[in-house]
Amino acid sequence: MSRADENEIRIFTGRASRDLTTAICKYLDISLGQGHTDMFPDGEIIVKLEEDVRGRDCFVVQSTHHPVNAHLMELLITIDTLRRASAKSITAVIPYFGYARQDRKDEGRVPITAKLVANMLTVAGAHRVVSLDLHAAQIQGFFDIPVDHMIAAPVIVDYIESIRDELGDMVLVSPDVGNVKTANMFANLLGADLAIIDKRRVSGSEVESANLIGDVSNKTVLMVDDMISTAGTMCAAAELVMQHGANDVIAACTHPVLVGLAMERLSAAPISRIIVTDTIPCGERCKPIEDKLVELSVANLLGEAIHRIHHNRSVSALFRKGAGGSKR
Repeated sequence: MSRADENEIRIFTGRASRDLTTAICKYLDISLGQGHTDMFPDGEIIVKLEEDVRGRDCFVVQSTHHPVNAHLMELLITIDTLRRASAKSITAVIPYFGYARQDRKDEGRVPITAKLVANMLTVAGAHRVVSLDLHAAQIQGFFDIPVDHMIAAPVIVDYIESIRDELGDMVLVSPDVGNVKTANMFANLLGADLAIIDKRRVSGSEVESANLIGDVSNKTVLMVDDMISTAGTMCAAAELVMQHGANDVIAACTHPVLVGLAMERLSAAPISRIIVTDTIPCGERCKPIEDKLVELSVANLLGEAIHRIHHNRSVSALFRKGAGGSKR
């Protein structure tokens, strides 16, 4: 991207995604948009832009992970600030979309919070949304503005291919029936077999994995999910495949939510490698699993998407070409 382009585009970040946004700007060879967020003594957030955005395409990169509400409000306020400063267009780049698990009414008298957040982003002034591996793909339909739903598969697959020789005979295992489509996609991309675990959930935090469909004996097991939250599902699945003769277990996810007992479970689990991306920063909180952790960056993938949106080019073409791109 040329310096002429930099006069037409601005990329801002919230406090949740500063390192990722800095890497995106490096990929695009442009400067990070200048602004800052302050807190009033009572906890209210105020956002101040420190440069002119009138008539420019503006992008705000902000994951809405813990503390979810603070990061979400910061994103909404930043969008409102850009709208009131006469930005030409505002794209909310939300690598991790919080509240995505509340996508339907599965019992009486509960909200559909993913739809509420979609409405809030639109009312705040976003013209477009970019996100990675939404927990439920149908959330795209909750918006009345364009949504680019991207997948981190090219980034994870590139890494797995780089270590493929060490892994030997590999099998993709879906840790539950609901994840079969994702596991099958990775199996096809990597040319590996597929196995499925029939999972029985005991409670919201406790999972019992019962049956294994497929052969994992003397193979390296790769389990991929969109997120690892409490790690109950992933760790129970790892125990099961090891009982069925697997040589090794590698876990991978796009979003390392890692809350509750996740660190303790992953530390104790028979998982040799935990592959995550930087949609949610790991930092100090991941110290207990740092010897197993591999953190990949989605900066190039998101940077290329931003470049294509700014130049009115196809974003879906990224998935035919893999991570990154040519910026032409």
